[in-house]
Amino acid sequence: MGRKIFLLLAATVAAFSQTRAEADAFLKDAEAQLLKVGNAAQRASWIQSTYITEDTEALTADANEAAIHVTKQLARAAVRFDKVNLPPDMRRKMYLLKNALTVATPSNAKESSELTKLMSGMEGTYGRGKYCRDNPKDKGKCLDISSIENILIESRDPNELLDVWKGWHTIGKPMRKDYQRFVELSNKGAREMGFADSGAMWRAKYDMPPDDFAKELDRLWEQVRPLYVSLHAYVRSRLRDKYGADAVSANGPIPAHLLGNLWQQNWENVGDLVAPPNAATGYDLTKILKDRKFDEREMVRYGERFFTSLGFASLPKTFWDRSLFQKPQDREVVCHASAWDVDNDQDLRIKMCIQITAEEFAVVHHELGHNFYQRAYKDQPMLFRDSANDGFHEAVGDTIALSVTPEYLVKIGLLDKAPNASGDIGLLMNRALEKVAFLPFGLMIDQWRWKVFSGEIKPTDYNKSWWDLKRKYQGVAPVTARGEEDFDPAAKYHVAANVPYTRYFLAHILQFQFHRALARQSGCTAPLHRCSVYDNKEAGKRLNAMLEMGQSQPWQEALFTLTGSRKMDATAMLEYFAPLKAWLDEQNKGKAVGW
Repeated sequence: MGRKIFLLLAATVAAFSQTRAEADAFLKDAEAQLLKVGNAAQRASWIQSTYITEDTEALTADANEAAIHVTKQLARAAVRFDKVNLPPDMRRKMYLLKNALTVATPSNAKESSELTKLMSGMEGTYGRGKYCRDNPKDKGKCLDISSIENILIESRDPNELLDVWKGWHTIGKPMRKDYQRFVELSNKGAREMGFADSGAMWRAKYDMPPDDFAKELDRLWEQVRPLYVSLHAYVRSRLRDKYGADAVSANGPIPAHLLGNLWQQNWENVGDLVAPPNAATGYDLTKILKDRKFDEREMVRYGERFFTSLGFASLPKTFWDRSLFQKPQDREVVCHASAWDVDNDQDLRIKMCIQITAEEFAVVHHELGHNFYQRAYKDQPMLFRDSANDGFHEAVGDTIALSVTPEYLVKIGLLDKAPNASGDIGLLMNRALEKVAFLPFGLMIDQWRWKVFSGEIKPTDYNKSWWDLKRKYQGVAPVTARGEEDFDPAAKYHVAANVPYTRYFLAHILQFQFHRALARQSGCTAPLHRCSVYDNKEAGKRLNAMLEMGQSQPWQEALFTLTGSRKMDATAMLEYFAPLKAWLDEQNKGKAVGW
């Protein structure tokens, strides 16, 4: 009997060893396949984004279909190892593999091809988007998104603002039918993967149950909502002073075309209208950049030098040879700023139609944050070559941008001396118009998509529900009727290109949490909004320690590495803006708050 038990145990151990060995072999093969098809898809997407033609769209669709197919097959195959006792690193790879897709194509080959072509086509439609005016003065003049954004920056004519705002939103109309079909097919693929729908598939990526993640978003929003509501009330009051009581309600939502941004996600362009009296920042960075005759490359060089001051190596020569910094005159490109890791190694690039403004100066830092993050984790196994969660990737560059303080501008020679504290409310207002104003939009765009994917929002209510959510979260509304013949969600790149958006909301919370941790590491004792970690090697080491982890550990562990906490926390953001919040509440006394 004893020998039989021994033989049985030996056989069990042999079977276990073989199964674990199979899992190891499976993961190695999976990572090799993912690297191959991922790089091919990246190269095709780069070409399609920088040379928009029917041919490049078709090539991208084919490459993406191949990548999605391989990833989907590997994700399904990983399920067979669910009950195998694997070491933590292998178990995590299995988890990441099963949650790797942003879109799952159906198993039916015809439907799979149709879905990837729809996706490539919608992104191309967005990239080619123009508003061709029909008024007698400008009849036939066509405006691309950069031209429209310049008008939103410069014009204070409400009629012109409304005209270009409505004009840009016409680009979504042709995508409405395609988007409805895209939802049907992507949901079919997600269900074949075992998810309720595509939205549930997205929410499963965050190292916690999908329902718990949704609750976490609600908790973070409730932390920051009072700050947003105070800013909203003050800005509404100032816009009412500018445009009149007939144009702006005293207690309702803000008209969507008056906030200087096509989607009302950033209010910096109305900064001159809402600037606190007697609280000038003391400098105009856009004017400084233009007076110094900065070009696009120099904007990027300054961003790179911030990272090298922290101890990071310079970007490779190929970055400068292969990136796109300006919109070419001879072809259509997708101008939406993005960072690329084309070969999952050293072929780092950015694609951006850079304008010489303070806003773009910060965007450059943001995009380079992606590149330095990508290079930091390049030596990890393929399945770990990504950020701890997608919000981390977006947060890193913005964390650096928070260090673009007056003191930093003095250190790099763009200011002679930092303005005194009397201008801090002005500085904080400028940053709040960018960061705080963004928060509800960062939340609502995926709230809309999750409801669309789940079927809670029907195709017959796509546009109505979009504006219902914008009113609920942002407190904004259109002044002209928006019917179901319109498709305003697709006038936003991330909807047309199927890019999840909750990452940006998370990034806006995390960047302040990161910034506070790095500021404390650097020994800064000034108010948080005056702290810069520029040229602090110890802060750089701490940042790099998190970056090089990639997604080898749950995001809670990566967060702990940098901040000492395993919980996302908006109190750092509240601390940063505390002086402004007190000032806003004083200005809002006796006025309506909320909508």
